[in-house]
Amino acid sequence: MGHIIHDTSNLVARLRRIKGQVEGVERSLETFGECTEILRQIASIRGAMTGLTIEVLKEHLRSHIVKATNDTSREKAAEEMIQILQSYLK
Repeated sequence: MGHIIHDTSNLVARLRRIKGQVEGVERSLETFGECTEILRQIASIRGAMTGLTIEVLKEHLRSHIVKATNDTSREKAAEEMIQILQSYLK
């Protein structure tokens, strides 16, 4: 059930920044960096991933639930969203 994400370039840019942050943590671990700084970097990555997740979830809700063409599609998309949220919030 794919759909076009309207701001793909922004999402890809976010993901690339996250990738850079993860690589920074890797370097810090390899060079025995300060634990507090590594923890700050990890918290920053978590926040960035949450922001990215929210943007993709919003697009999914708009495309597959709000703009669904029939009740069956809407119900299926809602059930998928419930499963995704259950997985995400574990």
